[in-house]
Amino acid sequence: MSKFHPYILARAAQLATLRRDLHAHPELCFEERRSADVVADCLQQWGIEVHRGLGRTGVVGVLHGRDGGACGRAVGLRADLDALPMTELNTFAHTSVYPGKMHACGHDGHTAMLLAAAQCLAAEPDFEGTVVFIFQPAEEGGGGAREMIADGLFERFPVQAVFGLHNWPGLPVGTLALSPGPVMASSNEFKITVHGKGCHAAMPHLGTDPVLLACQLVQGFQSIVARNLKPVQAGVISVTMIHAGEATNVIPDHCVLQGTVRTFSLEVLDLIERRMRELCSHTAAAFGARTDFEFHRNYPPTVNSPDEVAFARSVMQDLVGAEQVLDQEPTMGAEDFAYMLQAKPGAYAFIGNGDGAHRGQHDAAGSLAGSHDVGPCTLHNPRYDFNDALIPLGGSYWVELAKRWLARSASR
Repeated sequence: MSKFHPYILARAAQLATLRRDLHAHPELCFEERRSADVVADCLQQWGIEVHRGLGRTGVVGVLHGRDGGACGRAVGLRADLDALPMTELNTFAHTSVYPGKMHACGHDGHTAMLLAAAQCLAAEPDFEGTVVFIFQPAEEGGGGAREMIADGLFERFPVQAVFGLHNWPGLPVGTLALSPGPVMASSNEFKITVHGKGCHAAMPHLGTDPVLLACQLVQGFQSIVARNLKPVQAGVISVTMIHAGEATNVIPDHCVLQGTVRTFSLEVLDLIERRMRELCSHTAAAFGARTDFEFHRNYPPTVNSPDEVAFARSVMQDLVGAEQVLDQEPTMGAEDFAYMLQAKPGAYAFIGNGDGAHRGQHDAAGSLAGSHDVGPCTLHNPRYDFNDALIPLGGSYWVELAKRWLARSASR
């Protein structure tokens, strides 16, 4: 039986309304001004110290316990604010009012869960130390965590550990998942321009075909994963764009390949980047062509600290029961909470968002039953919606984790 906090349960409907308001007004990375206003207004109403402007549009709330924070112990709890550049296809009342913008990853729900905890802890500050509520902008490709850290997040608000939580469609509602080590991959992008020599398509011997070379590279890159990585190591190279040519009867001068590389370790990433460069250089030489190789490292791997995972797991087990706390299956998706875990020990967990059936409950008349709005859906999907049933669990988890972390730190 889940031990939801009574204070949060009593305000679940209000929190769900707040979450749906955020969903209806999504904002893209570094544009989260309205969302930041909503968060800051709530924190101020609850008597929580508010700091703005970190990472441009980030918000930090600072709540001291009964000792006024004099003991120096502090824990960070993080939620993300931004939405995705997508057009929503849902038809419920809180559908996005902004075409081309959508909360398709549940950051509206993450914000609501952390606000639930902030309100509860502010009303019942029966702890010693400090809780730092981190509402981060620009997770979806903007590196908002990195920007907040560069703006002095952990110097201004020194915490001993930092924790994050992300909803996960497909995991049953009421479950949580957590594991030590790498749980999300690094995210990296490449752009390769193959320079050949254009000619008439009927006279290929007079030119150097960059498209043929590009095809060789696409296949060659897969040999890196198959033959250069240890079989127990993980890496994904995906060529997702090939652009070449303007006419069907012309072999073009150049061809551009773009895509992503994802790994769970920087060691594997170094190897893949090096081998890709070598394949480009030597394969191009064999064809009598040349290549320009660009490789951009975006988010690093998200790596959970073993001690913090063990601690968080114990909190979860007491909250929902050991059978509801699952092992976290690593995913090749990326998450910029990785930057915070590079700076501080901590853990990034998943909370089950269910199978998507909750979307049919938004219409009291049941008009969605049997429609395309109901049923399984994934993150970054135009029919995704956060499950409001998670708010009491997520908020209660944050409350218990913060209190127990601060008490645990005192005893160490």
